[in-house]
Amino acid sequence: MSNKASMIVDKDFVIGEVDKRIYGSFIEHLGRAVYNGIYEPGHPSADENGFRKDVLELIQALQVPIVRYPGGNFVSGYNWEDGVGPVEERKRRLELAWGTIEPNTFGTNEFMDWCRKAGTEAMMAVNLGTRGADEARSLVEYTNHPSGSYYSDLRAKHGYKDPHNIKTWCLGNEMDGPWQIGHKTAEEYGRLAVETAKVMKWVDPTIELVACGSSHIGMPSFPEWEATVLEHTYDHVDYISLHQYYGNPQQDTPTFLARSVQMDAFIHTVISTSDYVKAKKRSKKDMMLTFDEWNVWYHSHETDKKLDRWQIAPPQLEDVYNHEDALLVGCMIISLLKRADRVKMACMAQLVNVIAPIMTSNGGGAWKQTIYYPYLHASVYGRGKALVPLVTSPKYDTKEITDVPYLEAIAVHNEENEEITVFAVNRHLEASMPLSVDLRSFGGCSLIEHIVLEHDDLKAANTEQQPDHVKPHNRGSAVVDGSSVTAELAKASWNVIRLKINA
Repeated sequence: MSNKASMIVDKDFVIGEVDKRIYGSFIEHLGRAVYNGIYEPGHPSADENGFRKDVLELIQALQVPIVRYPGGNFVSGYNWEDGVGPVEERKRRLELAWGTIEPNTFGTNEFMDWCRKAGTEAMMAVNLGTRGADEARSLVEYTNHPSGSYYSDLRAKHGYKDPHNIKTWCLGNEMDGPWQIGHKTAEEYGRLAVETAKVMKWVDPTIELVACGSSHIGMPSFPEWEATVLEHTYDHVDYISLHQYYGNPQQDTPTFLARSVQMDAFIHTVISTSDYVKAKKRSKKDMMLTFDEWNVWYHSHETDKKLDRWQIAPPQLEDVYNHEDALLVGCMIISLLKRADRVKMACMAQLVNVIAPIMTSNGGGAWKQTIYYPYLHASVYGRGKALVPLVTSPKYDTKEITDVPYLEAIAVHNEENEEITVFAVNRHLEASMPLSVDLRSFGGCSLIEHIVLEHDDLKAANTEQQPDHVKPHNRGSAVVDGSSVTAELAKASWNVIRLKINA
């Protein structure tokens, strides 16, 4: 069997415009994401707000367009009022989702200050666990109403005369999960979500709303949950959410790297379910998707079990990522791009310290984990139109997943910059793979660079002592001849082939 792979792309065969918000992330009041992550007053690099500038620089390089906040499971027990106003008057609370103490020294206004410095927008979640429509409408009034009402004037009193104008809002978090504070049935959540959606949009008709989909594809209520929730909310929300994490606890790397095939199926099923409700309602609106939690998560499970409860910002969910994790992250990004017509937002969970591309030490340094690199490359070079990838590739089977192509790939056309970027993962663990890419409709192209993330050790990771142990190089083998590209993709590698379209 040939191990050669090929891809044909045509500039007129467009999947959809890539919404930049597909490269979003997530900051939850969990572990060291906020405290000693993005916010560490007293750190040598801290600015006047207490934000770590070394962390901000790494985030700014990622060009993160949107960040979900403040949770996550945390939001289902959060009173937003605890996190605004004079810091010295804020209450310490038992945080039941993660078993910690929440000091509330960082809240909505601090987050919005941080967003401005990070060059990103906020995706704000409201508490539909212990609270409901009343608190949600008050928060929208506090953040978005110009002035002349109780909550908008309270914001001004807190030092923020101008509204924050937060445009994207999540109606709760993972409400299908028994672990969730205030867990609800699909009927209960659907009713609450639609009534909350109505009053939030009455306060500010310009906002966009996200309804909670299933917490992961393995939930017993999936996809019936989506169908029931959308029956209630279809006319009042703009997105349905998806969440999914993958791990490799069995040390079965071929299966682990095939997980994005299941992610493809998850996305397809949610689209199908949404379209069923659209047909049932005789609606003209397509429901868009936001994959607002995705990543690899499993390394830290055993460590987290040993943590004492009721600490402030303990080291929770601190996965140390290795090379194979970066490969799956690359495949997952390609899965998102393959449905750019319907997946309009996505959030790598999370951004700093908590299952994150960026790690810090308290009072010390900040460094890039392996997964930082595919995220960086996609965000910076993956803007434009996602093109239909006609891929031919040898395949393999695992006990769990069959017909897995060794090549996972897509191309994005940036008309403004006159560039094409090919993202490609070679899943083969033993052999390199010859790849040919046919760009017949683009005329002549020239190579800008071929970036490769590869390592002989699949378990190799970056640490504070060795921050560059796993990092990409731009010595890839891609060669361009007119509109034809050939390259040898190294075994177990993430590849970014950047091309300039010749005028």
